[in-house]
Amino acid sequence: MNNEPNPVNDKNEKRRILVADDDPAILRLVSAILEKENYGVVTARDGREAYKILQGDQSFTAAIFDVVMPHISGPELVRYMKTEKRHMKIPVMMMTAEQDPKLSSDSFAAGAVVFLPKPFTTAQLHTMLQMLIGRAAG
Repeated sequence: MNNEPNPVNDKNEKRRILVADDDPAILRLVSAILEKENYGVVTARDGREAYKILQGDQSFTAAIFDVVMPHISGPELVRYMKTEKRHMKIPVMMMTAEQDPKLSSDSFAAGAVVFLPKPFTTAQLHTMLQMLIGRAAG
């Protein structure tokens, strides 16, 4: 057993993203894309699960939430994060398949920094991710 520190794992520990979506296919797709980019990914299947993860002592580079989820919506999660000192600087991307423009304005009002309509391409997610991580570094 090799106990040498693994630089890839160390990097992942520093660059972790919380992804919450009640659609398992979207969760798998986003996770696969993020992992290919060498991010550590923590997934939640709904808003309540994401909330519990955030309540644990986890540090994240960024978060990606579906707008409409059971129990706790994406904008509600963002509003909660803005009340917690350790979470308030984490940039959040919102995703939704809903066509209602009020959802995107609610997401931005809550504190999300980028908004990604579903369905999206890998390239679109990648572009939004760069914007999101740019906000995290800034």
